[in-house]
Amino acid sequence: MNKGKVYLVGAGPGDTGLITVKGLECIKKADVIIYDRLANDEFLKEAKQGCEFIYVGKKSSNHILPQDMINRVIAEKASEGKIVTRLKGGDPYVFGRGGEEAEILVDEGIEFEVVPGITSAIGGLCYAGIPITHRDYASSFHVITGHLREDEEREINWNALAGCRGTLVFLMGIGNLKHISESLIKEGKDPKTPVALISWATRYNQRTVVTDLENAFETAKEKNVKAPSLIVVGEVAWLREKLDFFEKRPLFGKKVVVTRARTQSSSLSEKINRLGGKAVELPSIKIEEIEKNTRLENAIENIQSYTHIVFTSRNGVEIFFKKLYEMNRDSRALYGLKVCSIGSGTSEELSKRGIKADIEPERFVSESLFEEMKKTIKPSDRVLIPRAENAREFLSAKLSEICNVDEIFTYRTVIDESSREIFEDVISGGVDCITFTSSSTVKNLIEIAGDGYREILDGIKLVSIGPVTSETIREFGLEVYREAEVSTIDGVVEVLKSL
Repeated sequence: MNKGKVYLVGAGPGDTGLITVKGLECIKKADVIIYDRLANDEFLKEAKQGCEFIYVGKKSSNHILPQDMINRVIAEKASEGKIVTRLKGGDPYVFGRGGEEAEILVDEGIEFEVVPGITSAIGGLCYAGIPITHRDYASSFHVITGHLREDEEREINWNALAGCRGTLVFLMGIGNLKHISESLIKEGKDPKTPVALISWATRYNQRTVVTDLENAFETAKEKNVKAPSLIVVGEVAWLREKLDFFEKRPLFGKKVVVTRARTQSSSLSEKINRLGGKAVELPSIKIEEIEKNTRLENAIENIQSYTHIVFTSRNGVEIFFKKLYEMNRDSRALYGLKVCSIGSGTSEELSKRGIKADIEPERFVSESLFEEMKKTIKPSDRVLIPRAENAREFLSAKLSEICNVDEIFTYRTVIDESSREIFEDVISGGVDCITFTSSSTVKNLIEIAGDGYREILDGIKLVSIGPVTSETIREFGLEVYREAEVSTIDGVVEVLKSL
């Protein structure tokens, strides 16, 4: 059997946007991903179907697998002919023991590549508002392991570090903070030298505490600073208040559950993460296309017999056009029909096909779309509505009172079983709010939560995309914290900013 290949990939300090393009490519093509505690597990969503995940996370004194066993797992998986991505927080060669892993691979004749990553020693300081160098304060920097073995302790020249005017960054050193600060002061470092302690750098729960060298240990105890944390010693720490940008983002520190179909959650999640929050995707529904849909095929064959076509969701647009293309047709087949869209998201999906909706209501609900359509609809008109099997019947029922309507089910929404497995973990970990973007997401989440859903959701802010979804939330005896003024993803985001 041919041996596989190993990619030693630096995942960056935590923010998923800080991985390299090549690092992400290695994740996507891996057969096996072996990842650490400090490598953001959000990256696993980018893996291909069937990829094997092996967690080898470790704290300073709590190793799931010791390093020699991690080395063996990497080598054995590659020896099976698999592409292995070893995903490591920060950079593989900056106190990541990547060098040791690479040596084993060389010894066993296994091909490997190293993909550098942004080290927390630089990226973590940046996100805390601290430049590691600055012309007025520091023209050099030193990165030191703070997790010291006895032999490593002898290697550290405390006198040289104490006399250095540059920035000192200790990684994994919060447990040795007392020793670090006392050693520097003993060798002549000014006790008033500013110190910054940065926990979970670049993540939504990043926390930064600024103090000075002589008070660093007591401040860390008082503020309950825990690992993983960076220790920054140097004048550049004073710039933190002036240059902080990350912790000022509108959703910083907020943990938001996103309940949407798995394929649709990324847009809202990306916006939340970009604004400093943490989006936890709980795909309470998944989209199941109705196969062998002869009714839809017949409607497309006779598309010119209709005067209007109504799209009520992005999914409806995607599935309709998928079938249209399969039948060797394109958007020109809709020539002469009035295209009606329930809202901006649906219209955006239409625009990708080069189509601008003729009718789109100001409020993105069926009632408003009907009010707009009835202004021009005639008894002689014929309307096609390709939609979800379990969606509301309001629009088709009301239009049928005026003209001929063909309502064709093209997909159904069903519970995503994977949500059952992660729901309890998500809620027990504490969340600030849950977003709902349709009545289906409400109903399915309630079913996942079970009979005790009221107690489980008590105290969590529920955010709704619009009036129909809000009505469904209230039908279950729950309170709507806020409803989006405009029934779009951006409207939901505006509500989240006010949390």
